[in-house]
Order: sequence, then C-alpha cells, then structure tokens
Amino acid sequence: MAAIPFLDLRAGYLALQDDIDAAVARVVNSGWYIMGPEVEIFEAAFAAFCGASHCAGVANGLDALVLSLRALGVGPGQEVIVPSNTFIATWLAVSAVGATPIPIEPDAQTYNMDPALLESAITPRTRAVIAVHLYGQPADLDPILAVTRARNLFLIEDAAQAHGATYKDIRVGAHGDAVCWSFYPGKNLGAMGDAGAVTTNNTDLAEHISTLRNYGSRVKYVNEEQGTNSRLDPIQAAVLGVKLTHLDEWTQARRTIARRYSDGLAGVTTPHVPNWANPAWHLYVVRHPRRDTLMQVLADEGIGTMIHYPIPPHLQVAYAKCGYTKGMFPLAETFADDMLSLPIGPQMSHADQDRVIEAVNRIAPKL
Repeated sequence: MAAIPFLDLRAGYLALQDDIDAAVARVVNSGWYIMGPEVEIFEAAFAAFCGASHCAGVANGLDALVLSLRALGVGPGQEVIVPSNTFIATWLAVSAVGATPIPIEPDAQTYNMDPALLESAITPRTRAVIAVHLYGQPADLDPILAVTRARNLFLIEDAAQAHGATYKDIRVGAHGDAVCWSFYPGKNLGAMGDAGAVTTNNTDLAEHISTLRNYGSRVKYVNEEQGTNSRLDPIQAAVLGVKLTHLDEWTQARRTIARRYSDGLAGVTTPHVPNWANPAWHLYVVRHPRRDTLMQVLADEGIGTMIHYPIPPHLQVAYAKCGYTKGMFPLAETFADDMLSLPIGPQMSHADQDRVIEAVNRIAPKL
C-alpha cells in the first residue's frame, strides 16, 4: 500500500503544470527579473481577493511582519503583545525591530489569542498586538480590535496560514492595520520558493512598506531611509497568480476533508470551530495524550503526520535570555506536547482520507 505523505507539493504542481510552466516561461522570456508588471499584477489580484485596497509583495512572511512593524514605527523600548502558541517567526519579527514580544496564552478551544487576556498585558510601552490566525482558523478579531482601538495600539495580523479564511463572512486580509502573508511552498497559496506580502487599507502604510522593501527607495539611487532588499520575485509572483485563480476551489476541498475528519475521527480531540469562523484549514490538528506514540504507529502504517510546534517560543534557546521557564505558559506547553497535524491537501484522495480516519480510529483509543 502506497504511503500517504503529510504534504505532497508535487501534486499541486502537476495539477497546474501547463499553466505554471507557461507563466514561468513568460517571465523568463520577458527579460524583467526584478519587480515589474508580473509583481504588480499579482499584487492587485491578491489585494482584491483579500478585500484590501493595497498589497505589497515582499521576499517572505517574516519580512512581511518585520517591515510592517518598521513602517508602523515600532522599535526599541516598545512592546508588542504576541501569542504564546505560535510559530517563532511571530516573535522573531518583534525582536528584529528591537521591540520586546510580550506573550499571552491562547483560548483553550480555538488555540488562538485569547482577547480576554489582552488588557492585563498592556503597559505604557505597548505599541502593537500581533494576532495569529493559527492553522488557518481566524482569531476572534472584533474583541481584539475593540481593545487595540480603545488603547490606540496597532493591530497586525499574522495570516501566514489563513489564505481564504473568513471571519464573520468577511475574508481575512484587511481587518487590522497590516495583514502579513507567507507564500512558503507548503502554504495554501504557495510559491515555488520563499515569498510573502502585506495587505492593508492604509495607503501611506502600503507605500512605506513598498519603499522599505526596496532599499528605502522609491526613485532609483534616491534613498529616503535605511531600507532593505525584500522584493517579491516576478517568477514567484507569476506562479502565485496562476494558483490564486484556483485557491477558492482548493480551500473548499480542504474544508470538505476537514469536515470528513471532524465527523469521522474518534479517540482524538478534533478542532473546535466557532460559528463566526470559516477556516482555510492549512493544518488539521488533533490532540492526543500519547501523541508521539500515535505519530509513530501511524508512520509505521505509512501515514505521514507532523508536529506544529514541538517547542513553544518561550522555551526556545533563542529566547533563553528572557528568563522564561517551563510552566509559565502552560496551555502553549500542553499544546506542544499533545498536538498532531494530520495530512490534508486539495489533491488528497477520498481513499487516503478514509485510510487516515480508519487508522486513527483503530489506534488512538487503544493508546
């Protein structure tokens, strides 16, 4: 019996091979290899998809966060509230601009930032909040926005896993001051290398990010500030443009698989989805007290799974100097110990879905 990979990037390419190959060839033949019309076309299309006025393509998702913070004036001596349960890039962006990440615990059911904990984390040094739409499920934005607006704080959305997700029937992409995207190949909208973007309704912010990504320059050799080189590659933009036209179809396929998993799985804790959320299902994450054993037995049967994320940011060596110790953020630590991501993807066959459900239901209750 063939193995079921956790992630099959080649299947996504093969499904659109002719169109992707033609898009890449178009860029190669154009002779325009930095920025240019392909990037502009994709930026306009993705902004429209997200319901945002502007999109600035950048080199990767981390740069999207860093440049957003920089353009908003967040820097040394200031604090940014972040989730304790997230990929470390959310924290690294704050550190990269010289600010301090201040973690708060997630909601126990959704795994996203708990809005009820925001007020108590705010200090005179707080400048912004980064809400992460983890695993493709939107965070509860309205109460977060209520706090940030009342306190004159910026809201940045880390939407690296949420392409196509909706919050109260509105697509993620323009609720906060800046919405940051990764197009890493494994994302729901993935490039064939690193790529990222920021969407926003703020014209000045979009222009500032566009300047920062290009050495702080709007006019060649005229540098207004100390920027960086973080430009979206036109080949990646062309590939993303092809895939964007299929994203709604792919998102619906993911939602169908997630529904089959949620209806059929036993012996594991399946995701809770509030009635105001329609996730993009970048990941389908279950919980089990003997997660590592479950992962190994599934692997023995040829079913690939992954752990997102085995070490929470506050326990990473990178943040050892902050003085965090085990037990300070117990929910994030518990999730790191018992969460397991099952295979999910728009090209996944019904037979493979059934095989995953059967194997989990047979194995998990006995562990």
